[in-house]
Amino acid sequence: MRRRIISLTVLAALVATALFALPLGIAVMQYYRDDTKAELERAADIVALAVSHELNAGLAPVLPRPDDDDAQVGVYTAGGQRLAGYGPAVAGTAERLAASATVDVAVEQEGEEVVLAVPVLSGSRVTGVIRAARPMSELRLRVLLTWLGMAGLAIAAIGVSWLLARRFTTRLVRPLEELAAAAGRLGDGDFTARSPRAGIPEIDQVGETLDATAARIGETLERERAFSAEASHQLRTPLTGLRLQLEAALETPAADPYAAIRAGIASADRLERTIEDLLALGRERRAPRAELALGALLEEVRQAGEALLQPQGRALRIVREDPPPAHVAAAAVRQVLGVLLDNAVTHGRGTVTVVARDAGDALAIDVADEGSDLGETDPFATVPTGHGIGLRLARGLAEAEGGRLRLSRPCPPTFTLLLPAAEPTVADPA
Repeated sequence: MRRRIISLTVLAALVATALFALPLGIAVMQYYRDDTKAELERAADIVALAVSHELNAGLAPVLPRPDDDDAQVGVYTAGGQRLAGYGPAVAGTAERLAASATVDVAVEQEGEEVVLAVPVLSGSRVTGVIRAARPMSELRLRVLLTWLGMAGLAIAAIGVSWLLARRFTTRLVRPLEELAAAAGRLGDGDFTARSPRAGIPEIDQVGETLDATAARIGETLERERAFSAEASHQLRTPLTGLRLQLEAALETPAADPYAAIRAGIASADRLERTIEDLLALGRERRAPRAELALGALLEEVRQAGEALLQPQGRALRIVREDPPPAHVAAAAVRQVLGVLLDNAVTHGRGTVTVVARDAGDALAIDVADEGSDLGETDPFATVPTGHGIGLRLARGLAEAEGGRLRLSRPCPPTFTLLLPAAEPTVADPA
């Protein structure tokens, strides 16, 4: 890319120089031609003023002493014979034109000379002709030297263009290379990669977009990893229930095996339901919810709780205290209650009580057990052993539904799920 930009810059400088130099070179040639004509005309006029009296009187003219840089000047008769000065013995084309008095100034190229002739008049009669000449080589040399100077300036301009192109290309390409390197690190999985700012608005805008994309990808991946860890922890509840049922069936070989099989199938169904709920919640966007079927949900909680608690000789008690309706996702509430139930089974003691009640403008579901006082412990904090992962997931699911999950009492340990109650329907007036 560097070479391409430099080549294009130099090519543009070449084209611009050529387009500018061609008409300028022609103008230079025309300028020197006009300048030579002006010098010759000035030299001829000076001599004409000096010898006009002698020519008009028929005397031999005496030419003034020429300077070193003056043109070669000669004096001719009206018939074309040289009287004094420099030039051929017989007049040429320019002298004859001037002698005919048809022109005031005659300019011609005679051999390797530029010749200018002016007539000397006495009234309307031509008494002589003044011839001034310069070598063509002198004109060509002046034009050539000027062209060489222009060529040198053109080369210098192209060289400066090359140097500037290298400098600005480095400034332009280096941020792009750093941006490509940052994009490469991002592609390799380094979502902390950030592109430096170059001070070029367009490149900085691309860099900011890339940084924002890296941050979003990193956050998304982090959420996915956290959700996967929390979801795997959540699957342990139905698996634990299934294991306890199977172990209880093995310890009581005299019991009806079909009952154990049916209980195992029910636990497998709950495990499948849990997997479906987690997948649905991972993909789901916030949308209008149907009214929560609280009765069916509490029945599922009863079945799952009995499967977990009965092998431990513990009981489950479910109480409904006129709970209000709520429009929330049943899958989210099912998983939250599953986490609270698993927490009560694993870390609690005694009877587990689930109470669905009216909390003013919210549906409250309390899950309590007879375990030890939690004191100042934060049950939602994750410890190195992994405790608290399920409660964090449950709290996240509750907040996603516009609710809250909190420890309402440390002793006995009571967790309360608060869900926004549905607004009452206003009956149409009769």
